[in-house]
Amino acid sequence: MFNQGRSFFSYPFKLVYLQAEAKIPADEFPAKVLFAVPKRQFKKAVHRNRLKRLMREAYRKNKSELYDFLSENKLQITLAFMFTAKETMPYREIEKKIKASLLRLQQDILKLNKH
Repeated sequence: MFNQGRSFFSYPFKLVYLQAEAKIPADEFPAKVLFAVPKRQFKKAVHRNRLKRLMREAYRKNKSELYDFLSENKLQITLAFMFTAKETMPYREIEKKIKASLLRLQQDILKLNKH
């Protein structure tokens, strides 16, 4: 995914994604997601795990639009959210940024598929 995928930066996240045609059974999910927080920035595992937990929750609450979009376009995606900020953020801010990142992802996929 990191070698062949496409990426963009949407502060505080760097998103890397790789899309494919949906060749999956009906019970599978259209998106596989990875959340990463750098050990270099957040030395304590407690802080890294909390950020990842907040990111997962924000994604879980807002993934339905992405799933609908991927199903309509018969796509499957592998996606990585990498946290790049230097300090932690409150949940509301993370959720707002996740929403914006998911919208930008959909726009990028549309642009890519039109060409």
